[in-house]
Amino acid sequence: MSDKTHIVCTKCGTVNAAAADRDPRDAKCGKCGAQLFAGKPVDVDVAGFDKQMERSDIPVLVDVWAPWCGPCRQMSPMFERAASELEPGVRLLKLNADSAPDVCARYGIRGIPALLLLRHGKLLAQSAGVMDTANIVRWTRTHVA
Repeated sequence: MSDKTHIVCTKCGTVNAAAADRDPRDAKCGKCGAQLFAGKPVDVDVAGFDKQMERSDIPVLVDVWAPWCGPCRQMSPMFERAASELEPGVRLLKLNADSAPDVCARYGIRGIPALLLLRHGKLLAQSAGVMDTANIVRWTRTHVA
């Protein structure tokens, strides 16, 4: 097993090798200096989503949403609170469904909000509909374990 964990910077896309014996909450990108974990979800485009899927060693929880979707807006603050509980063990991303129809088709998303839990691009679990913070955290931890 490697003593390094690959973490993709959400600001510049650089893949960082974080030492396993160091707290990743303190880690900064070696290229741009941004903190690798901020305790909140990060908005990504399709390229950013794909980079996280291809290169990140940690599980990725994605909220697929749209700005016009009332239930999506309702779940957004709960997803944000879940980030403070799940990071740095899980990366939380937000992906606008309107800007990512190919990703939605790839994972068979038919309704939003939708949660995708992935590791190395492999789908671990998928859910549709609003969840509160406790259920997001519980659902994620159950499927990551």
